[in-house]
Amino acid sequence: MNKENATQLHAPARHFSVLLSPTPRGARLARLLATEWLHTWDLPYGVPDRAAHVVAELGANAATHGRVTGRDFRLALLTRSDTLRIEVTDTRGDTLPRCQPPTPDTESGRGLLLVEALADRWGVELGPVPRKTVWAELDLAPAPHSPELGNPCSGGPGALPKEPREGKKPHQTPPLPPTAPAHSHE
Repeated sequence: MNKENATQLHAPARHFSVLLSPTPRGARLARLLATEWLHTWDLPYGVPDRAAHVVAELGANAATHGRVTGRDFRLALLTRSDTLRIEVTDTRGDTLPRCQPPTPDTESGRGLLLVEALADRWGVELGPVPRKTVWAELDLAPAPHSPELGNPCSGGPGALPKEPREGKKPHQTPPLPPTAPAHSHE
């Protein structure tokens, strides 16, 4: 084999980090890059999709609430033993995220509720000043039960839990706004 071509990677990396602009475009790019990297990691079914949603919400929060002109936010994905850790670091350590129930008429404020529902754990770490890192962890261990054969809705890995997880309180999903009637083209 030619030594010039011998630098190919044989196993996908288990760590990914990138700086992105704190804009809606940067948040979208964070989700797209995370999705591409996570699909190369051979993770359990459903984990890449859950992680992509968490990255989308944390990236959108960094672009909306953590934005400082001229300063980027960092997305990092790491696997440690049986855990995928997602970290989004911005330079607004003075504004800490809070999980609060939104009112039905607001158009935003549900992002951390989604993170709480999709992640097994999440939190905030301060420092170094002026930074903060919002992190979320998803367990990679297989679910304790598998789906019943012939019943795709029996609830295997990636399915919604039938009972609330310990340490997490269930939240009621806010109602969807009414939709406008469809116009017919007769």
